[in-house]
Amino acid sequence: MERSSTTNLNNNNGHSKTAVLEKELVTDTEELKTRTQAVAIPEAPEVEKQQPTSPKGKKPIKLILAALGVGAVAASGFGFRWWQYASTHQETDNAQIAGHVHQVSTRIPGTVAQVLVNDNQFVKQGQLLVKLDPQDYQSKVQQTEAALANAKAQAEAAQANITLTSQTSSAQTNQAQGNVNAALAAISTAQAAVQEAKAGIPTAQAQVRSAEAAVPAAQAQVAQAEANLQKAQADYNRYQTLYQQGAIARQQLDTAKAAYGVAQAQKNAAVQGVQQAQAQLAAAKQGVAKAQSQLAQAQEGVASAQAKLAASQGGLQQATATKQDTAVKRSQYDAAKAAISQAQASLNDAQLQLSYTNITAPSSGRVGRKNVEVGNRVQTGTPLMAIIDNENWLVANFKETQLENMKPGEPVEIKLDALPHHTFEGHVDSISPASGAQFALLPPDNATGNFTKIVQRVPVKIVFDQNSIKGYESQILPGMSAEVSVKVK
Repeated sequence: MERSSTTNLNNNNGHSKTAVLEKELVTDTEELKTRTQAVAIPEAPEVEKQQPTSPKGKKPIKLILAALGVGAVAASGFGFRWWQYASTHQETDNAQIAGHVHQVSTRIPGTVAQVLVNDNQFVKQGQLLVKLDPQDYQSKVQQTEAALANAKAQAEAAQANITLTSQTSSAQTNQAQGNVNAALAAISTAQAAVQEAKAGIPTAQAQVRSAEAAVPAAQAQVAQAEANLQKAQADYNRYQTLYQQGAIARQQLDTAKAAYGVAQAQKNAAVQGVQQAQAQLAAAKQGVAKAQSQLAQAQEGVASAQAKLAASQGGLQQATATKQDTAVKRSQYDAAKAAISQAQASLNDAQLQLSYTNITAPSSGRVGRKNVEVGNRVQTGTPLMAIIDNENWLVANFKETQLENMKPGEPVEIKLDALPHHTFEGHVDSISPASGAQFALLPPDNATGNFTKIVQRVPVKIVFDQNSIKGYESQILPGMSAEVSVKVK
């Protein structure tokens, strides 16, 4: 069966070669007729002298001989020219035009809102083809913008706390160092401070009681501020949901947001109030310890002065603890900055998703296989249409026995079935690294015991010469059949 198909292909190639040489053979036949007549005329008398024949049979014999001579010469000329052409050309009609087909699909799911092109329309690269409904993605952008603003506000608050804590720590350190110096100076004045220390102890104790009473009040304010903050946050979240649903105006959402910010600031102020009350309590207790230390110093002399020095050193440790609190707040500020980066990344992603609602042409060309309409619900990767550009080439499947002398760059004559009266020119661009069977879904396995030798086909890429196809660009389409003839050396 393969031999039969191969014979048919050879016959088709032979017919095409005969058509190419037909004009030349007609010219040769006419020349041969002229030469044969010129030779036959002078030989007639000799034939009459040597072999006398009847007048009636003389003329038909001459015509038969002349016809046989002309036929023999014509056949030999045709055969020579056919052999000469076949030895320098390789032909095949197993060729098709190929081109770039750019598939257009969506990167995101959505509903088609607009289709801006029609079948077979020419489009430019970057031209808007399809527009998806952007409302869902616009809402996501707004949400991420709000989250970014919130993260920036938290970072600013954390930075303010760092500044406040740092200043407090410096003041406490200076105070503790002053207490140490005072304790050293008090060693020489212990006796004079006995009375003053006795009078100062009740006052210091009263301050301790006052400071202890202030701590629960400050904590109660923190609890109240926390409750207000939770209510304001719940109101803000509810108003934000209602605004997204279109149930309330933007002004009401802004009012709820402002109330939320005020509640958050009140909570921060209440927390700082607790810290200040605790600091006052610690200072009051320190005053009592100081008065007792002064009294002990006055009574015991050097020993009491050393006790006061130890208390002052405790103040330094407390200042060191405050510095550690500053480090904690710095870590909170770093976490707030990381939240800003995360919110910014989310915003960038939301904006990118929104940009994907506009589907544009990946290349200039003509629209083909459009299968999208307004209202369609599309998913990620759904094919919408294809863009076919004007860069075309040929893939000719030559028999492996035709590739011996074929090389890239050799000239090619091309005839398209759609344009049979025009011959295009091109050249061999490259030869496939494997036969077509090797790229098939199920390549043949010749080791299975049923081997039959079949001449394989190897794809050869042929590129059109641009001057040759000038004016025919719109008529040359991928998938068209062609016949090619490669002139080999």
